[in-house]
Amino acid sequence: MRIHAPIVLAVSLLIGILPVQPADAAETLTVFAAASLTEFLGEAEPVFEKKHPGTQVRLNLAASSRLRIQIEYGGPADVFLSANTKNMGPLVKAKLAEKPSVFAHNRLIIAVPKRNLARIRAAADLARRGVKLVIAAEQTPIGTYTREVIGKMDACGDYGEDFAARVMANVRSHEPTVKAVVARVYLGEADAGICYASDITPAIRENVFSIDIPDAVNVVAAYPLAVISRTRHRALADTFVDFVLSPEGQRLLVKHGFLNARPTETARP
Repeated sequence: MRIHAPIVLAVSLLIGILPVQPADAAETLTVFAAASLTEFLGEAEPVFEKKHPGTQVRLNLAASSRLRIQIEYGGPADVFLSANTKNMGPLVKAKLAEKPSVFAHNRLIIAVPKRNLARIRAAADLARRGVKLVIAAEQTPIGTYTREVIGKMDACGDYGEDFAARVMANVRSHEPTVKAVVARVYLGEADAGICYASDITPAIRENVFSIDIPDAVNVVAAYPLAVISRTRHRALADTFVDFVLSPEGQRLLVKHGFLNARPTETARP
């Protein structure tokens, strides 16, 4: 069959302008994750990529509530790691996320700057007049947990009359993420902040120390993860979930201040 020169030229030009993917092009996995997982994922990401050559992990770190909304509006997530089940539940119900599993737990502590000019020694001191307290916004997981802890202290009766009201009167700002709370304390802009135990990282430990919140009034946060239903990288997303739930992933979580979780435990919406 005779091929006309103009057709050959047209095909050649078309091939010339089409993007050519190299044979070893990396497969990118987009992970949406709670801001409190920043340090864990900073170490886990290169470990996972090394185990799976040709893979790139792209992280989107923010408050779980914000990430949930992004996913609901079509955000290009393959896997979602949330700091609470509340923000995972609506995605599962809407069939935007697959069945989740709890991969870690966390507990709340009080962060205080090293100089501690307000002389805060215990949770009861948060209600003292004049204390500059920073907490996270109510719609964030840490903000919800914080208010739950303050409410439990108020209800138990061991912290004085109107404890919750006195504590909330000392709040100077409602931060968008737990990392912002810690930053305020680190910079000396607050006398105290309520955050996760995992947020007192080696990088800030010289300037910020933690005060434990008694177990009786504390909250243990459950962290679920799930594959996003519309992912185009299902096999890789499943592999990433398996890595986080694996003994190696769990060791990294514990290293960064989280509490171990049973891989078989399922998060309830």
